[in-house]
Amino acid sequence: MDIAYLIETVIKVVVVLLIFSALAGIGTYFERKVLAFMQRRLGPMNVGPYGLLQVAADGVKLFTKEDIIPANVVPNIFKIAPVITAATAFMAAAAIPFLPEFTLLGYTVHPIVADINIGILYILGIMGVGLYGPLLGGMASANKFSLLSAARGAAVFISYEVVTGLSILAPIMMVGSLSLIDFNKYQAGGIGDWVVWSQPVAFVLFWIAAFAETGRTPFHLIANDHEIIDGFGTEYSGMRWGLFFIGEYANMFFISFVIPLLFLGGYGDGSLLGALGLLAKMAFFFFFFLWTRAAWPDIRPDQLMWLCWKVLMPIAVINIVITGFVMMF
Repeated sequence: MDIAYLIETVIKVVVVLLIFSALAGIGTYFERKVLAFMQRRLGPMNVGPYGLLQVAADGVKLFTKEDIIPANVVPNIFKIAPVITAATAFMAAAAIPFLPEFTLLGYTVHPIVADINIGILYILGIMGVGLYGPLLGGMASANKFSLLSAARGAAVFISYEVVTGLSILAPIMMVGSLSLIDFNKYQAGGIGDWVVWSQPVAFVLFWIAAFAETGRTPFHLIANDHEIIDGFGTEYSGMRWGLFFIGEYANMFFISFVIPLLFLGGYGDGSLLGALGLLAKMAFFFFFFLWTRAAWPDIRPDQLMWLCWKVLMPIAVINIVITGFVMMF
């Protein structure tokens, strides 16, 4: 293996881990500020100017808080569940091109850890494996409420995963590739070439499924905000609880990159303007996650399953069939 390639890959892995771990904490600050603005409150204000140091304060608290392992839990599974959630979130990032390639000190840098030819399948598969974190955490805990939360998460998992997979099939048929870089090249001709114009139904379906994939409102069903307990995370403390949190926010950032790469032109022709455009699109979708939490109530698990199986899935299948006929003729 080329030593330069190995070193570049290691550096990219470390950079992704550091940047998005920090962004997960910063994302909580922005979420609290956005929610406060929409609810006519101030949000964090006391720690640092405008509350900016609240992120550091929360980080110090999580790292130094006592790690309690309750009696009667299944210790090994209880300990590894948060690691699964955080690890799978960052593993999914391996196939995402965060920026176009650029030259640094005469060396061409490709801002993607691994451009595998099944990138989309890999991302969705790894995100699906992430369910095992909450599932095992709830099953290993020593109270029935965590167990019920885990069971509820598993029940709705199949529903939205089916919609996620079916919604993306029609665009894949058009592009003829599972690589996000190939998707970007397909749309590099400009705004008129964006997949969203030819696949608006797939775009809306994938966007809806992204809320369920990341466990955000209105599909925040594993641990609803209006419940007294924290679902599967009820018995967790310190950094183990923090790993669940990091995994959720990292997934929000990563899916906010994937949606524009699939449907909204990605970074376009690879210019600086295209790179800034991709970051702006990502910021909008991340903001939309926060906006939705402030504006929409949670739905019940049975309502999500009804929506997925009886509404979204038939629409996705019809969209695939229509796309196939259009491509044939």
